[in-house]
Amino acid sequence: CDAHPDRKVVVYANTSAAVKARADWMVTSSCALAIVNHLKEQGEKILWAPDRHLGKYIQQQTGADMLLWQGACIVHDEFKGLELELLRQQYPGAKILVHPESPTRVVQQADVVGSTSQLLKAVIDGAEGDTFVVATDKGIMHRMRQLAPGRNLIEAPTAGNSATCKSCAHCPWMAMNGLADVARVLETGANAVHVDPALIPRARMPIDRMLAFTAALKNGQPAGALVPHFGAA
Repeated sequence: CDAHPDRKVVVYANTSAAVKARADWMVTSSCALAIVNHLKEQGEKILWAPDRHLGKYIQQQTGADMLLWQGACIVHDEFKGLELELLRQQYPGAKILVHPESPTRVVQQADVVGSTSQLLKAVIDGAEGDTFVVATDKGIMHRMRQLAPGRNLIEAPTAGNSATCKSCAHCPWMAMNGLADVARVLETGANAVHVDPALIPRARMPIDRMLAFTAALKNGQPAGALVPHFGAA
């Protein structure tokens, strides 16, 4: 940020309060394209963090001037383009559903590129017996099977034929969350998260900006109608 003060800083929702406090905007994968398009129309250059694959996808879709932080999701970064091609040959009629945090070669093969909710919708809207190859965390597959039991769902490959795990799309950090732990926190107040009070108003600013922007879009208002100006407290 200090090296590129001319760029607006856009960060993904899965970042710390300290990172958000350095940002101008926060985005989710469902609104990132619209927000980056808005910034491009305003003539802004962007510093994007943390995921380079999601950033590259948005850069390709919008043509925005984006400097990408070279981070990646440990789950989506493992999906393999070649292995996906081979799997498509096995299931030629399958629809490929991909989260944009995946590598470019994987995204290029997708029928649907979108957020978790958008991928869920694609499966629910499909016909009985349809086959879907899904490139996202395997925990989402459970929800898809619940909501659309008549669909044939296949996990996208993260490794070759010689690997012990053909598809290991599993986030160990998200998997640490469990219902028993949630209940314990609610009942005892354990594991409280403490945020430096000085960070809170600065970290809220990019969140409020995103919420105002998406509310304006939903209500059919001009994209920036409700968005606080840059430099606002």
